[in-house]
Amino acid sequence: MAYYLSPRFLEKLAVHITKNYLKLPQVKIPLLLGVHGRKGEGKTFQCELVYERMGIEVVHISGGELESPDAGDPARLIRLRYREAAELVRVRGKMAVLMINDIDAGAGRFDALTQYTVNTQLVNNTLMNIADNPTNVQLPGSYDENEIQRVPIIMTGNDLSTLYAPLIRDGRMDKFYWQPDRDDRIGIVGGIFKPDGLSSQDITLLVDTFPTQAIDFFGAVRAQIYNEQIRDFIYSVGLENVSRSVVNTTTPPSFRKPDFSISHLLEVGDRLVREQRRVDDMRLANEYNRVLQSGGASSAPDGSFYRAYDPAAAAPDPASPSGNGDSPQCPMPTARETTYSPSPPPPHSPTPHSSLPPEVRDQVNHILAQGYRLALEHVNQRRFQTNAWQSGPTISAQDAATASAVVARCLSDHAQDYVRLIGIDPKTKQRVMEQIIQRPQR
Repeated sequence: MAYYLSPRFLEKLAVHITKNYLKLPQVKIPLLLGVHGRKGEGKTFQCELVYERMGIEVVHISGGELESPDAGDPARLIRLRYREAAELVRVRGKMAVLMINDIDAGAGRFDALTQYTVNTQLVNNTLMNIADNPTNVQLPGSYDENEIQRVPIIMTGNDLSTLYAPLIRDGRMDKFYWQPDRDDRIGIVGGIFKPDGLSSQDITLLVDTFPTQAIDFFGAVRAQIYNEQIRDFIYSVGLENVSRSVVNTTTPPSFRKPDFSISHLLEVGDRLVREQRRVDDMRLANEYNRVLQSGGASSAPDGSFYRAYDPAAAAPDPASPSGNGDSPQCPMPTARETTYSPSPPPPHSPTPHSSLPPEVRDQVNHILAQGYRLALEHVNQRRFQTNAWQSGPTISAQDAATASAVVARCLSDHAQDYVRLIGIDPKTKQRVMEQIIQRPQR
């Protein structure tokens, strides 16, 4: 089957890969290429078509391999696969790449519920180290003084902003946002339905009828066409005989070519769109999350999870001489830090929020007045040194009295911990303010 390869995609990857195998004088060449875009647009598949077209050897890593119960295993895996790709170049005399699929799912941090583990730190640091020293990649416990072949690393992901900011800075990573235009979509969908004999007019009509759907939607439409024949087959052999008819059989079932008329395809497409809308409209998890919010759930009132982590602000860049790292992607306005050492509230206190110091209460009122939401995080004295904050309750209330009462209750429950107040923009789902409002008594 002849699949469509976007000229823009081919050019971007071909230039990046070839440039990494050339020795250009006085030129800093990024080793990493991050291919990002919305889900289902065929990023990985387009990469595979480029590799096949250029005759490139590929060593794969899945984002799911970037976590392990044993600290250090994912970082060692990256070094091992990188050296394996370099060895392929030496042995086979062909270009090779290291391909990391869904890097944001393995090393990104999306919200306050995502655990930032030692392995995540080691993966980020290892990739930065390889990007800075691509010909000197050593395995733990051994040292080889001989330089290895420089091998470009291609990463795919949906949201690269969830990664550690110094990793994706210019100089280490080149970025390519893949959003197929109308011509690309027509070409890709035409390749999907090429064995089915659809005309170019039918392909154009199908694409224009569902202009907001991702590429994988059209593959799902084609797969759905076979459902009718499979259903007829199941009932013809009987439900109790399906297993013996399809598993380890010398005469597997065969199916005639289904109806690939444009009217039938549009009908199936409309049915899939209705199912998508049902999923979006039901949102049963929202009802569940609203019940849990008083107990510390981390979802916003509209059911969306806020992005509660700024990689650039969380940790310094190990490769930066000053140790300050790059500037954060979403700079936060500076706020006066208020230190509050709690004292036990008097018994039968009718207004818990009245025990808040005026500075904290004013800060709560100021954040709510700007239309932001509030959240809290806490950490004990030992984990404070490693910046390992734990999520507290997300405050859905918009009135200052209720919000202050929740803040006061959190301070009381974590009297021996650090507590910080967070302001969240409900539109961008990003933090706009962080302020420590309590430090444990010495």
